[in-house]
Amino acid sequence: MDPVEARRRIADAQSAAQSRLESLRAQFDVIVAGSEWTTDDDEHDPEGSTIAFERAKVIGLARDAEVEVRELDAAQERVASGSYGVCERCGSAIADPRLEALPAARRCIVCLRLR
Repeated sequence: MDPVEARRRIADAQSAAQSRLESLRAQFDVIVAGSEWTTDDDEHDPEGSTIAFERAKVIGLARDAEVEVRELDAAQERVASGSYGVCERCGSAIADPRLEALPAARRCIVCLRLR
């Protein structure tokens, strides 16, 4: 894949992931603010378990988005070093359709299946 195109695709993915992360952080803040007026006793508060579940779900999704942002940052570094699109395991080229679908891909499909 052309380095200019790779940078553009990665930047687009970074923007989307960063927006998702900011949205999830805002959702978390709303959940926390909304739970200020509830009891800390999840066992006896009918809303407690729902609030705890929502909080845990948003935290998990935010962590996934943070990992994605870091992976995309690393992909930009690979573009800069000239190693983008090269499988970290076998050294073969990663197919363009895979990089289009997953701009931060580090391994080719063959090596991914060997896990």
